[in-house]
Amino acid sequence: MVVRTDGGDRLSAADASNVLMDARDQVNVFLMAGLLGPGGFVSQDGAADISRLRMGIAERLGEGAGVGLSRLAERVRADRRGLVWEHCELDLTRHVRVVDAVGGEAGLARLCASLMTTPLPDDRPLWEVLIVPGASAKGPGVVVRFHHAVADGVGAVALIERLFGQGRVIQPVPDPPRMKAVPRHRVRTLVTGMSRVAAVFRTAVPPTVLLGPISAHRGVAFVDVELDPISRGARAAGGTVNDALLAAVAMAVEKSLLADGHPVPAAIPASVPVALPGRGRSGNAVGVMRVELPSGERDPAVRVARIAAVTRTARSEARTQGTFELTRTRWGSRLFAWLARRQHFIALFVTNVRGPEEPMAFGGAPLERAWPLTPIQGNVRLGVSALSYRGRLGCAIHVDADALSADVLAATLRDQLGRIAS
Repeated sequence: MVVRTDGGDRLSAADASNVLMDARDQVNVFLMAGLLGPGGFVSQDGAADISRLRMGIAERLGEGAGVGLSRLAERVRADRRGLVWEHCELDLTRHVRVVDAVGGEAGLARLCASLMTTPLPDDRPLWEVLIVPGASAKGPGVVVRFHHAVADGVGAVALIERLFGQGRVIQPVPDPPRMKAVPRHRVRTLVTGMSRVAAVFRTAVPPTVLLGPISAHRGVAFVDVELDPISRGARAAGGTVNDALLAAVAMAVEKSLLADGHPVPAAIPASVPVALPGRGRSGNAVGVMRVELPSGERDPAVRVARIAAVTRTARSEARTQGTFELTRTRWGSRLFAWLARRQHFIALFVTNVRGPEEPMAFGGAPLERAWPLTPIQGNVRLGVSALSYRGRLGCAIHVDADALSADVLAATLRDQLGRIAS
C-alpha cells in the first residue's frame, strides 16, 4: 500500500505509469542475472563475504547524487500531488543478501523465474542485489532487480555500472530532425498518436497460445553466443544486431509453435522498446516500436533484410512519438493496464540493451556472464531480452510455463542465431 507523505520529487509520467501498471500477478521489474568469478568478496573456492560487498555498496551509495545513485535511497510515496520520491534510510542487510544455493545455470534460471512473480517490498527503495551460491563452478551467481519505476532496461544497466563500475553516462539519442512546417508536423504527430491508441483495440493477432491469461508458473532459460559473428551476419544482410535478434526470435517462435502442434500466425507482431532522446531525472525514456516478424521464411538473410526494412523507418517514428500516449496520465495508465490483458495487437516482447562497455566487477568479483530479464505483462506470454557484454550476446527467454517451454525456445533461438552468424 502506498502511504501518503509531503515533499519529494514528483515521479515523471513514465515512472508513475510503471507503478500504476504493477500487479501482484505481474511484477513490474527489470532483472539482470550474472555469473561471478573469484576476486574481491568472492574467495578462490567460490565463497562470498557478503559483509565486504555491502561495505563497498555503502561507500558508493554514500557518494549519492554525485554518481547518479540517489534513487536507490528513495521510496515511492503518495501526497496531494500524486506519486513522489521520498528519501529514507537504507538497511543494506535487506537490500543485499545471500540466498539459498542453486544447481548451476539452470538453477539460476529457475530462481529468476520465481523472482518474476515476487514483488519488491514497497516500504523501502525498490531494488535488491542477491548473491546466489552454486550458480557456477567458479563462483556464485548474482541477481540485481530494479522496479521499472526506478529504471527501464537502459537506465538499469547504467545504474548497475554506477553502483559497481566506473559509471557510464547514458548518451542521449539524437533528436530527429525538425520538420520545417511545424504546424503540419504537430497535426501529423497528433493523428499518429490517435491511431496508435486506436490500434490497441484492433484484432491483428488471431487466436494463439502466445496470448492469454498469464499464470504464476514462469519459465526462464538463458542463451549465450558470440556477438561479433552475429554482427557480421546482420551487416551482410543489411541489418543490425537488433534486426538479427528479431529474425532469430521469429523463427524460434515459429518452430516452437509447430513442434507443439500450434498454428503459426502469418505475421508475429512484436513490441520493441526504442530509446528516446531525453531522459532527465526520469528512470524511463522509451518509445514503442511494433514490428511484424515474418513467418514461413526459411532464409535467415532474407528474414534479417525484411525486418531491417521495417525497423529503419519504425524506429525513427517511435522516437518522434515518444512514450505511448495512454501511459502519460494516471487514468490513461489504468486504462492501458486493463486493455493490455485483452489486446490482440502484439504477440510478444523483444528488447535488446547495450551492455557495459568495460568488464565489470561486483565488489571486486569479475562479472563473467550477464543476462537481462524483463516482465511479461498483460496477456503476452513470451518475452525475449538481450544484453551485449564482453563480446557476447546474452539472451533470456521468459514465458508463461503453462503455455510455452522456455527451454525449447532457447534451443531454437540459439540455433537460429548460429545460422545468422554463419
